[in-house]
Amino acid sequence: MSPEVAEILEWLQRADTDLRTARKALAEPDSIPEAAVFHCQQAVEKALKAFLTWRERPFGKTHNLAELGAECATLDASLASLVPEISPLTQFAWRYRYPGAPVGLPADEAREVLAIAERTVAAVRQRLPEVSRQGS
Repeated sequence: MSPEVAEILEWLQRADTDLRTARKALAEPDSIPEAAVFHCQQAVEKALKAFLTWRERPFGKTHNLAELGAECATLDASLASLVPEISPLTQFAWRYRYPGAPVGLPADEAREVLAIAERTVAAVRQRLPEVSRQGS
């Protein structure tokens, strides 16, 4: 396996871990929607970075899904339709993580965010080499 494929797979494995963590956070009787949406944002970010790695496009240390999604869309126009849907998820990288943050995110909203994340990771995975298409 080439180093590039290994790195792509590592990004995707981490995205899958974030999706599983989000699902678990929502499955608990005392669900934690704020934790779930953080992991959803992280899963999308890591999937996009896997795509950029595959296309040999450098990226900085950013959580901005609008920027990452737009960069992916310049390389594959079929990803452009994802950008408006994933852009609002950027806020979940920090919104509920620090003192003074809002509390009480409805679980239904978190489940919608999870659905967006799952669709996005699947869509990105379909555009990657065959070896990276299994997962989640």
